[in-house]
Amino acid sequence: MAVPRSALKKWEKVREFALGMPGAVEEFPWGETVAKANKKVFVFLGVTDGSYPMGVTVKLKDEAAHAHALTCPGAEPAGYGLGKAGWVSIPLEQKGAPAAELLCDWVEESYRTIAPKRLIAELDTR
Repeated sequence: MAVPRSALKKWEKVREFALGMPGAVEEFPWGETVAKANKKVFVFLGVTDGSYPMGVTVKLKDEAAHAHALTCPGAEPAGYGLGKAGWVSIPLEQKGAPAAELLCDWVEESYRTIAPKRLIAELDTR
């Protein structure tokens, strides 16, 4: 199954942004792409091979951001019980999916929730 070009471009921007965070590393547990800070996942980026719809999963503690994310077409609390902790899965292929800039804002919020204070301080000095 082919991945829509617009979804792939958004995914690439979000991935690049996430990996630009201080101390961020890319890993591939469970066959999907994730970005971690201090060995903790701050964004799940899924797969790009078309075997599953493209999307991102972020942890949003801010109530307004969390509520906004859930209004996106197809968005839902993340599976495996992660939704109870504020994780939201946002599909990228649906019509009306959020722009890359908004997704990057949410990735930064998720990073700030997960990353240690020293890395957040480094981000704030940029």
